[in-house]
Amino acid sequence: MTDYIALISDLHGNIPALEAVLHDIKRRHISRIFCLGDLVGKGPHSEKVVDICQDVCEVTIKGNWDDFIVRDTEKPTLRWHQQRLGAERLDYLRQLPQTIEFWMSGRRVRLFHASQESVYYRVRMEDPREKHLAMFTNTAFTGNTCLPDVVGYGDLHRAYVMHFHQQMLFNVGSVGNPLDMTQASYAIVEGTYGSQRADTFAVHLIRVPYDIERAIQQAAEEHMPELEPYAQELRTAQYRGTAAGS
Repeated sequence: MTDYIALISDLHGNIPALEAVLHDIKRRHISRIFCLGDLVGKGPHSEKVVDICQDVCEVTIKGNWDDFIVRDTEKPTLRWHQQRLGAERLDYLRQLPQTIEFWMSGRRVRLFHASQESVYYRVRMEDPREKHLAMFTNTAFTGNTCLPDVVGYGDLHRAYVMHFHQQMLFNVGSVGNPLDMTQASYAIVEGTYGSQRADTFAVHLIRVPYDIERAIQQAAEEHMPELEPYAQELRTAQYRGTAAGS
């Protein structure tokens, strides 16, 4: 029997986008969802996203926003998000693991938020081949486990798949703040979950339209700081930059 895992990442407090993606996952009858981090920040409803992910995601790992939002108390924008999250959700973000690893159709799959180095070390699609190949190595961040054949990650808000000799690297894109096209992005991994026997394997990149103006209106109704760059990013899929970071 073929198994399907939905991989979501970079939700960033955007409820309309998350609801659209979860609806698409449900209509495909996929029950297993893994989240690759950055639940919070940028959008107005970090607290609702955390609650939803705790309910629907089998595993959630830590992103850079999930990490620095529990550390940085100097930036007013971050304090606004922290106050909405509350102490219990911030504690939840602190304890999130760094990686997910499993066998699927004879391939060792490793998932993390940004790279094999940390949640802050960014690897872009246009980076040199050597930097991409380094994503398949073991580090202090990943631990000394079986080397992966397939690596998936988020962080970039841009989805892609890249093939090397016997290896596959892919980015799932962003649910809540896509920066390659104005539709929410997620990935589906297809194969035999938990099996070390070679079998059919695939990674599908999915785009889902959602109500962008509703997402912006929700942020306006909450009087969210840095609303204008957020609105422009959602409308144009181009990074505008915020005081809190990317």
